[in-house]
Amino acid sequence: MQEIHDAQALRAHAGPVSRLAEGKVRPGLDRHARAFIALSPFLVLASSDAEGRADASPRGDAPGFVQVLDDATLLIPDRRGNNRMDSFANLLGAPGIGLIFFVPGINETLRVNGTARITTDAALLEPLAAQGKVPATGLVVGVSEAFFHCGKALMRSRLWEADAQVPRESFPSLGRLLAEQTGTIGVADAEQAIEESYRTRLY
Repeated sequence: MQEIHDAQALRAHAGPVSRLAEGKVRPGLDRHARAFIALSPFLVLASSDAEGRADASPRGDAPGFVQVLDDATLLIPDRRGNNRMDSFANLLGAPGIGLIFFVPGINETLRVNGTARITTDAALLEPLAAQGKVPATGLVVGVSEAFFHCGKALMRSRLWEADAQVPRESFPSLGRLLAEQTGTIGVADAEQAIEESYRTRLY
């Protein structure tokens, strides 16, 4: 198996970076990045622990759920979930964070990299309340770089195209998956628990 083990070999294999790709990286959030974040209802958050074990987590809510505090700072609310806290635990050991913001119908995405710290400041989090509930925790992200990523990946995947959507019945429900994977609960009980969670504990 042929492999690449150093940066020089990687660059030789990939070829030169275009001037546009080199020049697009901003040290903070310009007006275009701020506008994109205001439109975005969904992002993927990447982190790793102190030993380098990586993780990626989806985050979503109404468009603009991530607050831009200033050109170098974002505030991401933590809505109710399963309390695993994988990303938060990672960030305690290694504060580096990567975000990709998506806007439905737009093939380009926004990538934001920086560092994050966990906040429980009620006054800071109160403006991010949803359905009358203030998030108990949030992430304050210090932005070190932000740039737009071309739409080729989403164009190839046809992510936003209606005829590319997969019928829901073509894949097992989460309740069935968890019942089969854990062996600790029946399918009917698992599906009822998931349905109740989706109905009553989104916020």
